[in-house]
Amino acid sequence: MEPGVFGSVLLGPADQSTQRLRVRIQLLLTVLLVTTNLVGAAIVVVLYTLVIPSTPPNHATVLALRVAVPIYIAVAILVGSLWGTAAGLRAHRWVFEDRTPDDQERLRALGVPWLLTRLQAGLWFSATILFTLLAVVLQPERALTTGLTVGITSLVVSAVAYLFSEFALRPVAARALSGEERLKVRGLGVRRRVLLFWGIGTGAPVTGLVVVAILTLTGGDVSRTKLAVVVMVLGGVVLLFGLLVTALNARAVVAPIIAVRNAMEQVEEGDLDAEVQVYDGTELGQLQAGFNEMVRGLRDREHLRDIFGRHVGRDVAEAAGRGDVELGGETRVVSVLFIDIIGSTTLATERDPADVVELLNRFFGVVVEEVDQHGGFVNKFIGDAALAIFGAPVELENHAGQALSAGRAMCRRLGEEVPELEAGIGIATGRVVAGNVGEETRFEYTVIGDAVNAAARLTELAKDVDCRLLAVWDSVEAADEAEAQHWKEHDTVTLRGRSTETVLAQPTD
Repeated sequence: MEPGVFGSVLLGPADQSTQRLRVRIQLLLTVLLVTTNLVGAAIVVVLYTLVIPSTPPNHATVLALRVAVPIYIAVAILVGSLWGTAAGLRAHRWVFEDRTPDDQERLRALGVPWLLTRLQAGLWFSATILFTLLAVVLQPERALTTGLTVGITSLVVSAVAYLFSEFALRPVAARALSGEERLKVRGLGVRRRVLLFWGIGTGAPVTGLVVVAILTLTGGDVSRTKLAVVVMVLGGVVLLFGLLVTALNARAVVAPIIAVRNAMEQVEEGDLDAEVQVYDGTELGQLQAGFNEMVRGLRDREHLRDIFGRHVGRDVAEAAGRGDVELGGETRVVSVLFIDIIGSTTLATERDPADVVELLNRFFGVVVEEVDQHGGFVNKFIGDAALAIFGAPVELENHAGQALSAGRAMCRRLGEEVPELEAGIGIATGRVVAGNVGEETRFEYTVIGDAVNAAARLTELAKDVDCRLLAVWDSVEAADEAEAQHWKEHDTVTLRGRSTETVLAQPTD
């Protein structure tokens, strides 16, 4: 069974209704605290009357205990329940009103476990004084053992009450801490809390055991059997209480760590929506909040990388993320594909703007898919045209063949999927300067060279051929044999900006 967002299924989900949360907390606190106090009272009675070596209680003492213990327990439970409930309702009013707390209300809500613990400790301290005074009046020789027994038990019960209260109020603590921009450590902190609860859960009972041993040694004759029984019973009680307090405290410490570990596993699997409920006011809460901040940073970074990659290309974006992008360029031999829509001016004037955008998106969707599938990079969109590069910024084997194959695939798909538009496609291979052009605060990756100009010039000539696709014959010669067999010579022309003739090619199919 999953532990739940608060470390236990008993605490319910994070999005439970306010009414359900109120009932759940009230029920948990009542059951846990009443049970803790009843068990503590029962242990005190057993130790006092049957175990601790001392003068046997006389008739008056037994009678007083039979009357005082049940009455005090009933009054303590009633007063504790009413007082604790009233204090909790006041501190948690903003929760039940389903609104964001101010700083003062947040602090009061986070202090409720200590408030309930002080209430429990006050009732047990009163019991210690009351029953010690009764012993002084009715049987003075038992006053010391009475004070020690009730006093030490009150420390342990108060510690358990705090841990149970903190456990039951985790959903409220999560809501109180959710509005903080930067979590501050409140209370004792993890280290001091561990030491404190060790002292209360183990140190105090062991001290009581040592005191009982001293009283036994100085109190007269005690049989070996009686001494053995006393040591075993008291040792068992010490172990039980120490284990209970240590286990509860360990659970309180480990639960936030487990929550972070589980969320980290989700992030490792690629789920950047993972988040941890922050319900601890110590360094563990800072760990939870820090994890959430880290994941939010990862989400923002992934979002920016995605947007950046859509604008400049994923290869350029990844290079920028590695810190490899800087002003400057390098000379490379690449293949360039240029595609330009025929009659775009008429398209813009005769159609609704929304229809034009939708049509262009479908058109460029085909272009981008084919360029990506063939290992190219759409460098830029220029109005109704697009420039794609094969072989930069990432080197690509057979870049000429991939560019030619991409051009043929575009022709086929555009005719089937976007028949409303026609476009001329030009492909050229040659030496270019590839790199980042601009200024330190604003630059872009681009390619400059004769191959780019040639590809752009070919789009104009391609509009006059049936296939709407032309390439420089140098690209066919640079391509692999499997792609080259799909091309044939078309014509020889002198492209604008060139002084020599250029042999052109067109697809055979």
